[in-house]
Amino acid sequence: MTEPMTDLITRDEFDQLTARIGILEREVDGEKLVTRHVLAEARRTSDRVAALEARLERMERKVDDIGRRLAELDGKVTVLTTTLPGIVADALRAALRDRDGR
Repeated sequence: MTEPMTDLITRDEFDQLTARIGILEREVDGEKLVTRHVLAEARRTSDRVAALEARLERMERKVDDIGRRLAELDGKVTVLTTTLPGIVADALRAALRDRDGR
């Protein structure tokens, strides 16, 4: 016949084991809370990163557009700097002709 479990450990040992199990249960609960907190923070961080990526993409499109417009403006300025001396010379010749009555 088997002996009852109570004969194997003393009441004091049982109380110590109960206390240790209680501590372990609280630690597990604490770990669960920490894990939930970490997962929630990771989710929030992921959302923030996604929002920042979307903003960055919009900014990149705007910068690309500004670059395109700047290139167009540069082309126009280049054309103007090459044609302006001729335009001014023609205007001066015409003004001098008109002044001199020719």
